[in-house]
Amino acid sequence: MKLLKVCAVLGILVALSGTAYAGQTFDNVKAKGFVQVGVNGDLFGFGKPDEKGVWRGLDVDTGRAIAAAVFGDANKIKFIPLTAVQRFTALQSGEIDVLCRNATLTLGRETELGLDFAQVNYYDGQGFLVSKKLKVKNAKELDGATVCVLPGTTTELNVADYFRMNKMKMKPVVIENAAELYKAFFAGRCDVLTSDASQLAGARAVAPKPDDYMILPDIISKEPLAPAVRHGDNQWKDIVNFSVLAMIEAEDLGISSRNVDEMLKSTNPAVQRFLGVTPGNGKALGLDEKWAYRIVKHVGNYGEIFERSVGRNTPLKLERGLNALWKNGGLMYSPPFR
Repeated sequence: MKLLKVCAVLGILVALSGTAYAGQTFDNVKAKGFVQVGVNGDLFGFGKPDEKGVWRGLDVDTGRAIAAAVFGDANKIKFIPLTAVQRFTALQSGEIDVLCRNATLTLGRETELGLDFAQVNYYDGQGFLVSKKLKVKNAKELDGATVCVLPGTTTELNVADYFRMNKMKMKPVVIENAAELYKAFFAGRCDVLTSDASQLAGARAVAPKPDDYMILPDIISKEPLAPAVRHGDNQWKDIVNFSVLAMIEAEDLGISSRNVDEMLKSTNPAVQRFLGVTPGNGKALGLDEKWAYRIVKHVGNYGEIFERSVGRNTPLKLERGLNALWKNGGLMYSPPFR
């Protein structure tokens, strides 16, 4: 009986300590003076250093937006490259403050892994990249193919389900490091590379001969990619969530990094509230009233970061599609900032 009581007390203490730890992220971030962001590290267009060592990409800019909201400085940030296998453990252990690494929001990850996902920053779906020499037109022609796939991902589960459902066979080639996986594919070790379509576009963009490869038209899953934080830290979740939403709302309101200073003079009540001219939103989040203004000023609105990272004038050449604003036929939609 005594042992049971001791175990019960220890269980309560662990639960309380976990809750206390989870609730301290914002205070810890402010104390150390920067945000630790888990990123891909080797995915062109989403998270990868350029030739000068400067981090670039849509996920990188998402992290920079969070830093701008908290500190008013988008550069108060430390990027930590993580593999698909490492990413959730790094978040759970406190090695990073937020994960901005093309991670799919799923029921199991929200519950079993103890994570909270913020607003989706890229709506994606799983596809297939093949060499044009294979002369394959759709995924149904891949029976018996050797498939390159990352472990510990929804991709690995989805492709197994797809082949099984269509009564096809496959031979998986599983490599944990994305760069090594892509290298194996382009070296001919497998017939097809499967991943989120955006990742396939990023991989093809840095291939030795990009024009030799094509992304098949088949999309076999829904992959809402979003930043993630530890479960139970409501204030930090709100800050991360509304940092993403601020970029979407800015585009919706017609506010960009180029005109944000002029928009401070707007008489539109929604713009005044958003930019902090009319106070309230900052206090609600525990931030300075100009937090959203600084995100737009230093990072840009969602359309700006999309176009410079993965848009039509980049090597990825991606259309907005589902990632267009709601009024343009997409899914990007922000609740009112009031």
